[in-house]
Amino acid sequence: METESYTNGGVAKEIGVANKQTIRWNDFVLRFLAFVVTLVAAIVLGVSKQNELVPVQLVPTLPPINVPASAKWSHMSAFVYFVIVNAIACAYAVISLVLSLANRGKAKGLSVTIILMDLIMIALLYSSVGAAAAVGLIGYKGNTQVRWNKVCDVFGKFCRQVAAAIAISLVGSILFLLLVLFAMLNLHKNRRH
Repeated sequence: METESYTNGGVAKEIGVANKQTIRWNDFVLRFLAFVVTLVAAIVLGVSKQNELVPVQLVPTLPPINVPASAKWSHMSAFVYFVIVNAIACAYAVISLVLSLANRGKAKGLSVTIILMDLIMIALLYSSVGAAAAVGLIGYKGNTQVRWNKVCDVFGKFCRQVAAAIAISLVGSILFLLLVLFAMLNLHKNRRH
């Protein structure tokens, strides 16, 4: 930790200031991890597809008929939203990484814009995780009140991929949240000096 000294009414004071190089590395590492994590989340759900034969009973006295069915991320709007938001967050992570490296804290306006865009990414990622988790929970447990059957007992691989993508994207949202928290702490430290 570096120290700075200044006088206040003739009395010299020393204040510890966080190493600016460390802050830049934290920002770089978190943005790079956010890029990787959101990319992986989008890919994991984007490639998820499973085909199965589902027995359908038309009449109780006849044997069930096996009907081919498929589960794919593009069949549910919540999953489409999830993949698109993670792709947007991934692209934004790369752009903000380049801007952060080019800026290095020089332009305050750009720093504030990046923080605001980070907040937007947090909101988008958390909303997509919530939407995908809600649909995934219905697929896992079903809803007996509206007669929606469980599908995860038939499409187990697909449901596991959805759950993994949701967990990975949640890590991405936490990384963006950490970016905002560190940026706010940095702004607070700079304001006090």
